[in-house]
Amino acid sequence: MRDKPRPPGAGAIIGWTALSVVAPGAAHLRAGWRKTGLTLLSVYAALLLGLLWIALTTDLGGLAGRLVTSSWLSGLIVVSLAFGVAWFALVVHSFVVLRPSRLPRGRQAITGSVAGMLAVAVLLPFGLVGRYASVSDSTLDNVFTAPATPMPEAGREDPWAGRSRVNILLLGGDADTHRVGVRTDSINVASIDIATGNTVLLSLPRNLENVRFVPGSPMAKRFPDGFRLPANPDGSREDLLFAVWEYADAHPEIFGGRKGQGTRTLVETVGYTLGLKIDWYALVNMWGFARLIDAIGGLKLTVPQDVVFGKYNEGLVKAGTRRLSGADAMWFARSRTNSDDFSRMRRQRCVLGALLDQADPATVLSRFNRIALATKELLRTDIPRPMLEHLVPLALKVKNAKVTSVQFVPPLISTGYPDWNKIRAITAKAIRSSAQPRQHLAATATPATTPTAKPSATATTRPVPTPTATAADPAAPKGITEGCG
Repeated sequence: MRDKPRPPGAGAIIGWTALSVVAPGAAHLRAGWRKTGLTLLSVYAALLLGLLWIALTTDLGGLAGRLVTSSWLSGLIVVSLAFGVAWFALVVHSFVVLRPSRLPRGRQAITGSVAGMLAVAVLLPFGLVGRYASVSDSTLDNVFTAPATPMPEAGREDPWAGRSRVNILLLGGDADTHRVGVRTDSINVASIDIATGNTVLLSLPRNLENVRFVPGSPMAKRFPDGFRLPANPDGSREDLLFAVWEYADAHPEIFGGRKGQGTRTLVETVGYTLGLKIDWYALVNMWGFARLIDAIGGLKLTVPQDVVFGKYNEGLVKAGTRRLSGADAMWFARSRTNSDDFSRMRRQRCVLGALLDQADPATVLSRFNRIALATKELLRTDIPRPMLEHLVPLALKVKNAKVTSVQFVPPLISTGYPDWNKIRAITAKAIRSSAQPRQHLAATATPATTPTAKPSATATTRPVPTPTATAADPAAPKGITEGCG
């Protein structure tokens, strides 16, 4: 049996209806529906306690990983819409039980309009979550199209199959309308420690000559003494590292008539050059990357000096610290005018470091649809979608871990006559240095002026640059944003 309290006025009806948005059951208690009101409040309290328990006990990285699986995203769509409809109905019913029909006609219209707006406002966040989940699922399906290989029983417990590191080849494709195939002008390998997220970014120059291929491979049989072709009439070269993908794609006869061998050839070649096993690759379309930068609202970068771009000096990125558009950020990273490949590699590292620092969760959420649309045009990869469940938590570790870089440029190596054993030794040393505890590296990086300082202890983290040590030992890994202003 319900109590019959004094009927509320228009202001009270609006107030109690609004209170029911954040405290379901409050309006029912005011209207005398005690059992219903207490039940709603109890269920709501249980839900809040459950969410708090999940937040305190759940591995948020693992949860983020599961949220990129198709089944979880589909479930999230259904749950969010169900909660949205239920909350909408709850607000409407809270308004109805307060019996606004007792009010004068004018006040009925006012209170009904306000209650309707409250109900719609409650529904919108749930609809937005469902929309985000739907867009995410569609985007991931478009980008991660590689078939998943069947995982052995043991691998289901350890998706990394006993590996301590994951090596991902990151490529920047510099395609153009007058070119055939894919030219990879940016070639980097991210070697990530699975346990800590500590990462070494290994950058190879696009103009690396006399490239050696995996012994016994079709390309090694064609070029037993290294990748060598006659120069073009204008003096340009097509036998550099950046052209390996395109050359392999253009010559299927080398592979017994099999087409599309460029990707695999470049992955194996870069891995052989560094002495690493490359697990996956990701090819970024450079201008798709520019659209991604625009989608997050640009990047704040320091341009140390004016950067001219274009074959005929069509444009200029002026010196200074400011927020660059995607196009300006890409020209800053890619321009060859009055510049060499090694300066370009440094600028590309600065752009990548700025993106890692500035693409925070709040920015991603606020611009989610634009980022998702840009991502569809941005990425080509052989990472199977099921692996994202494990890679996403690892990426979150990287965000707060030690990220260092090694650039294989002069004077560290000669691009015309590379010392392949030296490249592999430097790679191994950088990875060993990355595996050391972060506190130890930060503590030992400061005495850079001591003559007896060990090069292996000069690896720097993003917050602790050591330019003196890097100058003394060009092979020492350095922070990804070091020297970027």
